[in-house]
Amino acid sequence: MSGVIDPDLLAILVCPVTRTPLRWDAERSELVSEAAGLAYPVRDGVPVLVIREARAVGA
Repeated sequence: MSGVIDPDLLAILVCPVTRTPLRWDAERSELVSEAAGLAYPVRDGVPVLVIREARAVGA
């Protein structure tokens, strides 16, 4: 399920840190929280919304 995430799922997912909506980055297969500056991986089609698994984005 690389590069695709269900729009209905995306509509209900929120960042575990800020509780704000997430943006799908298909190129990196991750969910991005603009508010927290974190990107959460999606592995085998499953969002991994674990803070210690997230990577920092931007600077």
